[in-house]
Amino acid sequence: MAVERLLLRVADITTGLVRGPGGPPLSIDEPTRLFLVDAGPPDVTVDVTWADLSREAGGEPVFDSGSVWQLHRQGGRLVFRFRSAIFGDVPYKTASFDTRLTRGEVRLHQAYFEDRDPVYPLEYPLDELLMIGMLGQGRGVEIHGCGLVDRSGRGFLFVGQSGAGKTTMARLWQREEGVTILSDERVVLRNLDNRIWMYGTPWHGDEPIASPVRVRLSQIFFLRQAAGHALEAVTGAAAAARLFATSFPPFYDRAALDFTLGLLEGVVGAVPCHALSFAPDPTVVEFIRREAR
Repeated sequence: MAVERLLLRVADITTGLVRGPGGPPLSIDEPTRLFLVDAGPPDVTVDVTWADLSREAGGEPVFDSGSVWQLHRQGGRLVFRFRSAIFGDVPYKTASFDTRLTRGEVRLHQAYFEDRDPVYPLEYPLDELLMIGMLGQGRGVEIHGCGLVDRSGRGFLFVGQSGAGKTTMARLWQREEGVTILSDERVVLRNLDNRIWMYGTPWHGDEPIASPVRVRLSQIFFLRQAAGHALEAVTGAAAAARLFATSFPPFYDRAALDFTLGLLEGVVGAVPCHALSFAPDPTVVEFIRREAR
């Protein structure tokens, strides 16, 4: 379905997408569709247009991802450029924003989109990059983790790098009645009114699991697959360091890094943290429920 405007809300942060004059009709991918809303003032508004990007260049280099995107400062704005080996050196998309990330423009290289099909202009990784930047401005932080709401209403966060067992944990809990999986790969943490809230995101891992639900965070578990189940408390700087190692702050922004570090210190001071060694079998669910009491 192609539309002229879209409103997306992730972690109580709203992005408005607007089809510019003569621009492409807008569409959206799955499971981002779950995060569509009908109304509400956007925190950032993004106009979407066609362009000729064959001469797109310039600006002060800020960050190079080493893959598809680079960030520059140009004319007082932040400019993301996206390239693919499939197309060559000409960017297939650029996205420029004011430094407060309240207004932006996505420009698509028209020659690469000859079929003129509807497009999702924030297609990964731009959607996540924009969210990470907005979170870094005093709102929250994205975490590499599996988040869920247990049948009791408690919010559990299972943190780990790739291969630690996040998707395995999500699959085990999916079998349980009354459990909502927020994501098996990315969640957002925010401190609102001195309470730590965890939000689902559209950015999933091996399983297309996503939910726009939020829950107050009750426990954090740092994952390690093992032959059996065991818990060990992790506190203070050690817990904050482990959580930071799995976070996604905008590393190009010193103020955002300082905010993220302070936020994570507050998170581990307010929420019990444990190292969880676990065998990938269903008994770990009751083990966690029992120990988390």
